Amino acid sequence: RPLAGRPLIAYTIEAAKRAKRLERVIVSTDDAEIAWVAEQEGAEVIKRPAELATDEAPTELALLHVLETLQKTEHYPVEIVVTLEPTSPLRTTALIDRCLEAFRRTGADSLLTVVESRDCFGTLDRDGRFAYLVANQPRRRQDRAPLYKESGAVYATRTKILLDQRLICAGKLHAVVVGQDEGMDINALSDFAIAEVLLASRSTEPSGRGEEARFTSQVLPVEGGDHS
Repeated sequence: RPLAGRPLIAYTIEAAKRAKRLERVIVSTDDAEIAWVAEQEGAEVIKRPAELATDEAPTELALLHVLETLQKTEHYPVEIVVTLEPTSPLRTTALIDRCLEAFRRTGADSLLTVVESRDCFGTLDRDGRFAYLVANQPRRRQDRAPLYKESGAVYATRTKILLDQRLICAGKLHAVVVGQDEGMDINALSDFAIAEVLLASRSTEPSGRGEEARFTSQVLPVEGGDHS
């Protein structure tokens, strides 16, 4: 489905191609239409095997296939793999560059973007009993310590970590905190409508401010590197 008149994947490719620290932009897909759009937008395409294109196939297997293909066909060395989900169209080029700078500065093995939340989260047992994940939280939101929700905007992984552990989030994991808008993931039809409103508001920002307006970030170390 198009977003504000453009294919959804076009926003990700555009942001990636403008990033200062990305050498190549490659789309892995088994879909001919997506491949055509990606090439029209200026990305390279590596055809994904059908067995890696199912809903159950993890992202890591597709990334490993891309690395294997580059090695076999070009002997092309890859130091860092940056994964950009097409369902995060509000991610900016500035965020990609900021994440890669944080990756370099912290010496991380992997990095992801997260969105801050001051909501109360908990679990339910089989009897319906609720238990807070963080006990004794203040009732006022502004008094609570923040929690962080994973966003699909940007992931970065050292190739060695990806090859050894077959995970994009592993080893020494750091996080870049992004705003709610830029960290938005499109997972439902209602998200399209929200994203279109946000894109329209971004386009009305004063000249030169569209990339940075309303978006700030900070870098956090994350306890427990392995992520599945």
